Amino acid sequence: MTSAQLKNRCRLLVGVAAVAMLLAVLHGCAARTHSTPPASAPLPPPRTEAPPESAPGQPRPYKALGKWYQPIPDANGFRQQGLASWYGPDFHGKRASSGEIYDMHAMTAAHRTLPIGTLVRVRQLENNRTVEVRINDRGPFVRERERIIDLSYAAARQLGVVGPGTAPVEVVAVGAAPGSPVDLYSGNFTFQVGSFASRENAERLRAELNPRFGNAHIVAFDRGDRVFYRVRVGKCISLEEASAYEVQLMRNGFPDAFAVAE
Repeated sequence: MTSAQLKNRCRLLVGVAAVAMLLAVLHGCAARTHSTPPASAPLPPPRTEAPPESAPGQPRPYKALGKWYQPIPDANGFRQQGLASWYGPDFHGKRASSGEIYDMHAMTAAHRTLPIGTLVRVRQLENNRTVEVRINDRGPFVRERERIIDLSYAAARQLGVVGPGTAPVEVVAVGAAPGSPVDLYSGNFTFQVGSFASRENAERLRAELNPRFGNAHIVAFDRGDRVFYRVRVGKCISLEEASAYEVQLMRNGFPDAFAVAE
């Protein structure tokens, strides 16, 4: 091999080595880039939309969990069958849609569209027990379409609903109780994103979420046999805004988040 051929071969080997080193560096950079998880996007401000139009003299519609509900103007002839559920300690002492403080030991219930103050007779279709309750709240807002009424603990206990959690019922309007106008839109709403038996775990989540969502705080709940530490975030002053914020929380990794009136 001549001296010129030897020089050309050396140049070729050096060039190949340089290309190989460059590819290795680029591969390492790409690997490091893809191994770093993207930063979580900040929660966008909740979008609001105008409520649907209602006929003159009709109750105003309201929105919960992204869906609009139109209360009916009166309960004359109202009859409905479906599932009854119940709510108790988690909401005891909180403000109901009627403006009064919810008492789980009173004979009341929540319904999506019956006028506030309506008296209804609820018959449990499996054991034929009946109770009369006054509608003083809105709900149930669950994904199961069959649920039509949320009973207080006292009413659910008399009907035998507390143990199973739900039961088939028939709801019949029997009268109306006089009441004052109800504002379903205003209030102080925050959002529960977790519940822990360990205060330390609750504090850890609170510290993590506060920079992202603000107003992260812990509410202790004594169930009787155990204390739970509930982590809540955010703050809204209207039901419409709260519903939109709740949907955004679900989309940002908190599928079990729900609004709470405080």
